[in-house]
Amino acid sequence: MAQEDALTHAFESARAFWATQATRPVWPTTTLDQLRATLGGPLPTERTDPAVVVSELARAADPGIVATTGPRYFGFVTGGAMPATVGAEWLTAAWDQNAGLYVMSPAAAVAEEVAAAWLLELLGLPPQSSIGFVTGCHMANFTALAAARHELLRRAGWDVEADGFQRAPELRVIVGDEVHVSAISALRLLGIGSQQLIRIAADGQGRMRSDELEKVLAQSKQPTIVCAQAGNVNTGAFDPFDAIADAAAAHGAWLHVDGAFGLWAASSASLRRHVAGVDRADSWATDAHKWLNVPYDSGLVFTRHPAAHQAAMSMSAAYLVRSPNEPRECMDWTPESSRRARGFSIYAAIKSLGRCGVEEMIDRCCRLARRFADRLRSDPAIDILNEVVLNQVLVRVVPPHGDADAATREALRLVQDERVCWLGGTRWHGKDAMRISVSNWSTGEDDVDRSADSIVRAVRSVC
Repeated sequence: MAQEDALTHAFESARAFWATQATRPVWPTTTLDQLRATLGGPLPTERTDPAVVVSELARAADPGIVATTGPRYFGFVTGGAMPATVGAEWLTAAWDQNAGLYVMSPAAAVAEEVAAAWLLELLGLPPQSSIGFVTGCHMANFTALAAARHELLRRAGWDVEADGFQRAPELRVIVGDEVHVSAISALRLLGIGSQQLIRIAADGQGRMRSDELEKVLAQSKQPTIVCAQAGNVNTGAFDPFDAIADAAAAHGAWLHVDGAFGLWAASSASLRRHVAGVDRADSWATDAHKWLNVPYDSGLVFTRHPAAHQAAMSMSAAYLVRSPNEPRECMDWTPESSRRARGFSIYAAIKSLGRCGVEEMIDRCCRLARRFADRLRSDPAIDILNEVVLNQVLVRVVPPHGDADAATREALRLVQDERVCWLGGTRWHGKDAMRISVSNWSTGEDDVDRSADSIVRAVRSVC
């Protein structure tokens, strides 16, 4: 009975949070010391009733919960979590399935198989592509680039899984000047240091210059990986994929696309032009917990070369007996063998929204981003730094007198203190800016207007 009571308390606390997430302050009012005092204490000696544990955890943690699932959180390109996906996550936790092997959870394996086919169709990627369900775009980039490393070295006559990387033929990795840190970190994990990367100049919106890429590719016949980007983390801009794919193909390079949030533009008829040619890449990485609005953690990796993907990730052992009649083994496509069944929430998201719902959600977020920019640029002390082509808006305070960087930082602090909305700070081309990312399924026009009003109030206090 105590176990059932614990689940009841968890359900009631979750329902209470959902009922208030649209109205509660976006940023908590508690302090670090207060959280440590309420959550901390000495190591428990005796058992505690599970229902009491859950109730006390909910009460103690609530003051420190950021309303990232609410409609006015615009930081870090963070999506919310839709009702169907939260329900699926509750079931996933209760079922507690290890999604590594089919024999450990046939339902989890088939849910991933079905969701994989839907994802490939939604994103317009080659239907024969392999898919891995990973923690986030960091691991998606890692997995895709591991497949690239395997395939390029295989072509050069080297088995990196057997013989390692220390004496392997040198790989050349080319990235844009605006490459995201996730791709750099993934490459580091694969033994390719950040100082080894060849950087290609970007234009004023952060797009890689394909003419400069062509020049660099022509300088060497080394095995080469080119990392392009769908959705610049500051501006939302897209690299010119057709031109990049032409250059990569002409020189036998592996083309990888980091599309943490921007890859979802492929699901929209009105935005698809931004990703023209992206389907010509060799691998792709994206996050479902960003714009598909499923709970954390949920990243996705796709490759055009399933054999390379599987060779880079799979493992074997005497006890891992596989039947030829079973479908894909999920552990063959991810860095993990034991992991939660992430496919259920992605299945629930796509089943709930359908193709039209996904498109409408992506289009609405972009429309609201433009509304944000239009509302803010009407104030003479506010400058919008980027072309608002997707869901990102860069805001800078330009006071009539004084330091614009300092004014921008102070305005951001005032916005955070008012707690109507939350947005992050960034540096863009040597300038401080506020970064707005509209990614939540529940955000509406009123949320944008209230948030814009809060930003304008802060700017006018500074200026």
